[in-house]
Amino acid sequence: MAREAVGFGEDDLRALAGARSFERGLGYLDAVRGLEVGDGSVTAVVDGTDVYEVELVLGGGEGVSGWCDCPYGQEGNFCKHCVAVGLTVLRRAETVPRQRAAARARASGLEAWLSALSRDELLALVREQLAGDRELRRRLELRAATARSDLGMVRNRIVALIDPRPFARYGAVEYADAPGYARQVAEAAGALRALTAGGHAERAVGLAEEAFRALGEAYGEIDDSDGVVGQAAAAVAEAHLEACRVARPDPARLAGWLVGAVLDDGGDVPDIDPLDYADVLGPAGLARTRQLAAEALARRPSGWAERDLMERLVEAEGDVDALVALHARDLDPSGATHLRIAGELESAGRADEALAWAERGLRDCAAEADIDGRLVDYVCSRYADAGRAADVVAVRRDRFRVERSLAAYRQLRSAARAADCWAAERAAALAALEEDARRDHGRYGGPVLIDALLDDGDLDAAWREAAGRADDRQWERLARLSRESRPAEALGVYLRLAERSKEPTGERAYEHLARLLAGARDCHRALGTEAAFTGYLAGLRTELRRRRKLMSVLDRHGL
Repeated sequence: MAREAVGFGEDDLRALAGARSFERGLGYLDAVRGLEVGDGSVTAVVDGTDVYEVELVLGGGEGVSGWCDCPYGQEGNFCKHCVAVGLTVLRRAETVPRQRAAARARASGLEAWLSALSRDELLALVREQLAGDRELRRRLELRAATARSDLGMVRNRIVALIDPRPFARYGAVEYADAPGYARQVAEAAGALRALTAGGHAERAVGLAEEAFRALGEAYGEIDDSDGVVGQAAAAVAEAHLEACRVARPDPARLAGWLVGAVLDDGGDVPDIDPLDYADVLGPAGLARTRQLAAEALARRPSGWAERDLMERLVEAEGDVDALVALHARDLDPSGATHLRIAGELESAGRADEALAWAERGLRDCAAEADIDGRLVDYVCSRYADAGRAADVVAVRRDRFRVERSLAAYRQLRSAARAADCWAAERAAALAALEEDARRDHGRYGGPVLIDALLDDGDLDAAWREAAGRADDRQWERLARLSRESRPAEALGVYLRLAERSKEPTGERAYEHLARLLAGARDCHRALGTEAAFTGYLAGLRTELRRRRKLMSVLDRHGL
């Protein structure tokens, strides 16, 4: 019944929010207040880290959508606060049809009442509202100035709206004041759009650029943690683009302004992308934009913004050779750039050139231990597709020589098995790891030799090599794998590790000790000496009886 009444159910909320946000939303049911049902929407506030405003749009048979002004909701997500409001609506579903009807009646009554008012009565009503609503008065003042072409007044008002100083009580706009400043910036964006609609697009272009300069200078001193000022600045950017599409400014001048806005070190203007202006710039303007970007990159080859702008312009033109040349100017020692070039060439249908670049990456980065694994995988995948199994082994072998890790060992093993040569490759790889172990070059939790032998399931060799080399993690794994085949040796390991684990405290340490004791119990059972384990455990519990949490953990594990 609830779904029929409101047009959605719990499953719809879970699908929109995801399991994690849905479960979190259950904890906010008591935080929902001010629920108001309209004709096609529901509004409420939810008390969380802050007080958040939520609106759900009810689409009849089309389900529900939601908006919240929390940071996660402002990114377009159906957040936990939306879930809480939706569940609250479902709880009160039987009253929703009546509330909707009442909302329609109120709206209809308001429309009828306004239509019946005389001109003088409407003016009196507007004046009454203006007296009590400063923001409404400012918006209407701007619209009036635009209508009578008082451009000087419009400019002064927009400049005042962008000025952050009234909100910078201590020299910067703090977090609590950012929403108020953002509302003013959004109001300035509205005024710019009104200018364009009123036939003053060229003036709107200039004022928008002036607003961006001011925003860029101020943005670094604003705590915009929730992104509200950035959103308002994006509205100014949209107003500028809209005005440019109407005014059609000189493409070369516009190109210069756009490149300057993107690369300006002194400002931080969000949401300006020259590619959004492609239809305004035209071929000549785009060519000028690329020229200016190239000149900027030549002046500062290491500049991230310069390189990013140039890459995006070249990508937009579809000039693969130019993009390859651009990437090739600064090849990352990890091979990541080689891989990116290979990807661009492959997307362009130039597979042979793509592989050649990837192979060059392997050669250029052959001595690097931190080579991008995706590059190695790319080359091996292409070789495998071509039936070049021996070449895959050669690549994996070369990487294993440089990167002595279990992952590299596993990759070599997989490749060599596919090429039916693992026996020889394994002997050489283990010999190399043995040499490393003798020189004490093992890293990352003990010699890789032990991990490799355990991963191979070669327990006999692992036991031979473990003495003096294995760390506690490896000893524990070796004991776990050997409980049935070598219960006596495994028991010795468990008891030794358990003795070491008696000192640490805390839930995690106690769970680890319980696992060790459970392993020791299994070994005693295999040996037929359970009575000995019972005596050992009783002594341990007596020794550590004051640790109540440990006793509880042992009880839970049946120990």
